[in-house]
Amino acid sequence: MKPTAAEVDHAREVVTHRRVLNIALPIVVSNATVPILGAVDTGVVGQMGLAAPIGAVGIGAIIVSAVYWMFGFLRMGTVGLTAQAAGEGDSDEVAALLTRGLLIGGIGGVLVVALQMPIFWAAFAVAPASAEVEALAQQYMSIRIWSAPAAISLYAITGWLIAQERTRAVLVLQVWMNGLNMVLDIWFVLGLGWGVGGVAIATFIAEWSGLLLGLWFCRAVFGGVAWRVWSRVFDGLRWLRMFRLNRDILIRSLLLEAIFVSFLFMGSGLGDVTLAANQVLLQFLMITAHGLDGFAFSAEALVGKAVGARQRAVLRRGALLTSFWGLVVSGVLVLVFAFGGGAIIDLMVKAPEVQEAARDYLPYMVLVPLVGLPPFMLDGIFIGATRSADMRNMMVVSFVVYVVAALVLVPTLGNHGLWLAMLISFVARGVTLGMRYPALERDV
Repeated sequence: MKPTAAEVDHAREVVTHRRVLNIALPIVVSNATVPILGAVDTGVVGQMGLAAPIGAVGIGAIIVSAVYWMFGFLRMGTVGLTAQAAGEGDSDEVAALLTRGLLIGGIGGVLVVALQMPIFWAAFAVAPASAEVEALAQQYMSIRIWSAPAAISLYAITGWLIAQERTRAVLVLQVWMNGLNMVLDIWFVLGLGWGVGGVAIATFIAEWSGLLLGLWFCRAVFGGVAWRVWSRVFDGLRWLRMFRLNRDILIRSLLLEAIFVSFLFMGSGLGDVTLAANQVLLQFLMITAHGLDGFAFSAEALVGKAVGARQRAVLRRGALLTSFWGLVVSGVLVLVFAFGGGAIIDLMVKAPEVQEAARDYLPYMVLVPLVGLPPFMLDGIFIGATRSADMRNMMVVSFVVYVVAALVLVPTLGNHGLWLAMLISFVARGVTLGMRYPALERDV
């Protein structure tokens, strides 16, 4: 459907600094609760004064999150397709996309629960940790995995809301889930003494409650009929387009998760203290990612609507304005990490040997916001434009660069080489996606 003149004018007039901030700031605030949650997870078990529980929560959460994020294509694909449908003025397709996303999320979650044992076995077979860490991580994962249908379906709901710029709803959703999770963490672990299992139970409850709240935010759609017009929902051509888009994003996401999972596993081979230190420092990387996500999500929504309305100038302006604000946030984070990183480490962990190890690698965290900005922002731009093939291909290149860097640097530099390989992979992804951006503009 060709966009009307009014829709084209709407797409053009709203690309301003104010609109970017209106979309981004609720996401930035909501995402701020995510690393805080990670810090609380680490901190409550850190009060036990042992390295093994910290490493167990870290490696258990990484494995479960990696499995869930294999379905991360659901959020990203839903944003791009929904934003473009909104830009084209196709409200029926906007509703049908929510139904498709929830169907994929529910079925995917059930499959994850059913396959939990081989998933856990494969994870530890690839890179086993110490016996104590592995046993505690197994306890954590065996509880947490039962929230898979809720956690995966939330990807679809979040993407659908972001595409329509309903980021205040996303803010409320994230604050509720993470706030509840933190309160339950403190109660279950420090109050009731449930240890690592208490952290998992807290997350399980928070994720299922989040799904219910997310569905409530979508209640206006369920009051209509478009979401259950099954001839449209199960339209073969639309499913084929969604499949191709999500297939490419899935491959990209698997390779990105392979980098993070292999990073943690290689760190586990360097000892429990190094594993715990890396888990603490990964919170800095998560702070950076979540701080920039608000502007990357803004790019997804703005670029998607611009592509739907066939407006190249709108696309370019949206990409530039969102990237400008991403640069501002990156600069602030560099200063915070440079001057306050040591204090943040001390707040998250009490074990002196872990504190000392984490401080040795803190300079790499100061570089993360700078080298992470280009790939994070370009991801948002390419997601909005549904240029999934480019994302897939450039991720393949970046993954190969990371593997080569790790093989060369880790044997000689140890954990320093591991962090350098991670940063090099960020640079490779930013450069390769940047090289593909001109073609993206030309095709609009």
